[in-house]
Amino acid sequence: MNRYGQMKSIIEGLLFASGDEGLEAKQIAAVLELDAATVNKLLQEMRLDFERQERGIQIIEIAGGYQLTTRPEHAPYFQMLAQSPSRATLSQAALETLAIIAYKQPITRVEIEEIRGVKSDRAIHTLVGKQLIEETGRAEAIGKPILYGTTKAFLDYFGLSHIKDLPDTNAFDDKELLEEETRLLFDRLDHQQITIDELAE
Repeated sequence: MNRYGQMKSIIEGLLFASGDEGLEAKQIAAVLELDAATVNKLLQEMRLDFERQERGIQIIEIAGGYQLTTRPEHAPYFQMLAQSPSRATLSQAALETLAIIAYKQPITRVEIEEIRGVKSDRAIHTLVGKQLIEETGRAEAIGKPILYGTTKAFLDYFGLSHIKDLPDTNAFDDKELLEEETRLLFDRLDHQQITIDELAE
């Protein structure tokens, strides 16, 4: 792979790692030690490459930033996957993330990761796909990160009429409390239609 191709490969990885928040060309340029114009040129070429290769993902530009997304025409297949019986489980990582969001919403991905101590992109993606959480706005911070909160589907799954009906809790100050809140959600799920499959993230 030549250097040009290597830069595209790195950009693709960076966009994947950034998740729903995406990256601006200047952020990518800073990481690759390139100028923004060169990065923009690479991104435009990558968009054309993806279309020509009929890839299942695409690069889109939103609010000055770039994101990797699935193709809209494939949406019906993702919906069928989300509704299939095998998708009716939550991993331990997803359950921990859901517990944090439920009790601390609205909350950003970075704040979630500070509490969990590990990356949470995959868990967040899973929960959004199951419509248990959703974007509720943008935080007033650098980069305006996405804020996440629970949905009506979350309340239905847990048999709650309101988010205030969740088991009482203290703030997530340490790992022990996080484990307790996860257990509380597990206990509620044990009597609902979702089952828990404690898989590694």
